[in-house]
Amino acid sequence: MSGATRPDTAAGRASFARLGLGALALTLVAACQPEVPDSAAGVGFGDYTTYREARDAELRTSDAVLPPEATGAPAVRNGAIVSAPLSAPGTSAAAVLPAPAGVADQGVTVAVTPPRVAGSSDAAISDEQSFQAVSARESIESDAERLERQRAAYVQVEATPVPQRTGDAGPNIVAYALSTTNAKGQPVYSRGLFTSDSRAARNCAQYPSPDLAQIAFLKAGGPQKDRMSLDPDGDGYACGWDPAPFRAVRG
Repeated sequence: MSGATRPDTAAGRASFARLGLGALALTLVAACQPEVPDSAAGVGFGDYTTYREARDAELRTSDAVLPPEATGAPAVRNGAIVSAPLSAPGTSAAAVLPAPAGVADQGVTVAVTPPRVAGSSDAAISDEQSFQAVSARESIESDAERLERQRAAYVQVEATPVPQRTGDAGPNIVAYALSTTNAKGQPVYSRGLFTSDSRAARNCAQYPSPDLAQIAFLKAGGPQKDRMSLDPDGDGYACGWDPAPFRAVRG
């Protein structure tokens, strides 16, 4: 009996040893795995509520009212406006603002535009309508000197007579329109047998406007003669030219 149980006891111990080694291996594998982060927690904080409180505190700190010296704006002292000091004309000053709480101290630089110097050729937007800007750089004496310089530079141009036209300027269609009384299309002059509307249309197409056609018509002996066949109906007006607008101006 003892010889039969000895192999069973050895087999049981071997099986138990294998189970123990397997459990130890599982424990080691679980210990090597990284910890799964909590997705509900805030970045760098224990929870989202703590993150919101810290963020609101930063916003309240950044919204604090800064003194005029920190922003470069003119400060009022004893009733006088004192502008931010500049190292040299035409250069820009810079104010360094403190960083909000919880943020690395890197500094926030705000550029301050210097006031425009009177009489300079700066292309920036004029601030002449700003009382604070003008009173900071101008006084009653300097303003009077500027007005005096402007009066000295004022030049009044003398009136000159209108130049007269020289040479032959050609027929005056305005004077011709005012000298006639018949309406457009009302025949006044007789035309030859060889006059036709189609021929007049071809000839009128050579002129950019009825005014130029009327000038050429008057130069060629019109309205009594129509040598260029521009007035087939004999009203004295070439290529549909109308004297009515010129008469309307006279009233």
